Amino acid sequence: MFLLSKLLSAITQPMFWLALWWGLALLILARGRRLAVIMLWSGLAVLGLLGFRAIPDALLRPLENRYPVPTAEAVDRHVGIIVLGGAVGHPDSFAAHGQVPLGEAAERMTVPVGLMRQYPRLELVFSGGEGRLLTTGVTESELAKVFYQQQGLDMARVRLEDGSRTTRENAQRVAKLLGECCQQPWLLVTSAWHMPRSMAELEAVGCKVTPYPVDFRTGDSTALTEYSLAQSLLRWQTALHEWLGSLVYGLTR
Repeated sequence: MFLLSKLLSAITQPMFWLALWWGLALLILARGRRLAVIMLWSGLAVLGLLGFRAIPDALLRPLENRYPVPTAEAVDRHVGIIVLGGAVGHPDSFAAHGQVPLGEAAERMTVPVGLMRQYPRLELVFSGGEGRLLTTGVTESELAKVFYQQQGLDMARVRLEDGSRTTRENAQRVAKLLGECCQQPWLLVTSAWHMPRSMAELEAVGCKVTPYPVDFRTGDSTALTEYSLAQSLLRWQTALHEWLGSLVYGLTR
């Protein structure tokens, strides 16, 4: 499953398919100029269309709107927070500068800190190993520990799981770590677009979780004038990876 998830990360990048398309066009160019020219121009047109944010946002929005953010009263009825990794950057910058690098999903790290301060009874379980094919020797949990210490959290209320590399492994290892306690009410914190797949996995291993989505990428709508090729390509990859991941996880659960 881990290698499959890495493969999905590659094939859900639009530029991967455009590169294949243009490569095929160049091969055809040696045999038939007309078809190759059509393929090259059509690939360029597709690349231009990929920059409109409204299209990938339309794929992300149903995932993000699946679950609402719990009310303060609902939060207070839980025993703790399960936080899924995926928000910290490469450990090289931490080694060089001593600051934990937070990525685009920074809210996965910051929102639980606020909840822990607001609700002193809550515990926190962070789940994150090292999901890179070429490992660095530093897990997400190690960086999370430093981050929580720097934020002044009481580390007696924090537990770390450092062996998981995929969402499915997150769920399996958290269930093993918590044991019967996993059947108590826990908040699940992860990116809103990642929440449907995460909820299904945690519930499949018998954990009682309430979704607390963070890191929203979309609003109620996206204007057609919003154009950024770099940002849109990342949103395309996120949306395609999550929809395809949900399909594969559903078929293999």
